Amino acid sequence: MYHAVGSQAYGDALGLFSISEDKFRRQMTLLSEWRHGQIVDFSEDSLRHSGTSVAITFDDGYQDNLEVAAPILINLGIPFTVFISSGFIKNSTQGFLTPSSLRTLAGLPGVSIGAHGASHVALTQCDDKTLNQELLSSRLYLEDLLGFGIDIMAYPYGAANNRVRDAAVLAGYQLGACSMAGINQPGRDPMLLSRTEIVAMDDERVFMQKLHGNWDWYRWRTQDPACL
Repeated sequence: MYHAVGSQAYGDALGLFSISEDKFRRQMTLLSEWRHGQIVDFSEDSLRHSGTSVAITFDDGYQDNLEVAAPILINLGIPFTVFISSGFIKNSTQGFLTPSSLRTLAGLPGVSIGAHGASHVALTQCDDKTLNQELLSSRLYLEDLLGFGIDIMAYPYGAANNRVRDAAVLAGYQLGACSMAGINQPGRDPMLLSRTEIVAMDDERVFMQKLHGNWDWYRWRTQDPACL
C-alpha cells in the first residue's frame, strides 16, 4: 500500500506517506525482478491464484500517481490499483487527480480504479446514513465519470469493522482493502483484505523484508477488523 510518490500526502504532518520518486523506482525494479511469486492486480480473479502473489495499491488519488508512479510501473509491466476519494476529485483539491486526469489514468494499461469513500472520513465513526452515503456516492460518482463499474474499495484510515464491511457489500462492493499488515491466507474475508504499508523511510532492504513477510508481526499492533 502506497499513497503519494514525490508529493505531499493528505494530512501527513510527519511525512510518512509520501515516498520519493527515486526510492519508489528502486523498489518497483526490485519487485519486477522478484521470482518468489506473481505480481497481480487487485481483483477477485487474483484471489484465486495459487501460490504467493503481490498487488500494488495506492490510496486517495494523487496526481503523482499518474505523472510519476504510472510511467515507472507501466515501463516495468507491473499492474496497480488506485483507490479514489471522490470528494477530492469533485472539489478539485490541490495535489489530487482531476476528472480529466483520472480518466487518463483509468485508461492506461494495467490500471484498476477503486473507491476510497466520498470525503475520506473514518467510516467506523459514521452513523448509518452517512456511512451509506460515503460508500454509495463515491462508487456512483466514479462509475458516472469513468463509464464502467466500480466494485472494489479501500477503507479510509483502514477504519473498518463488520458493520462497515456489511454496508460496503450492500453498496455494491465485492473486495475491500484494509490497512492491517500481513499476508491474506486462503479463506480471508475478501471484504477485509490486509495490506502492508510502505512508508517514506523504507529503503530497499526494508521493502524486501516487507515483501517476504518479515514485518507481518506489525499486524498485532492493531485489532483485526474482522473481529470488530
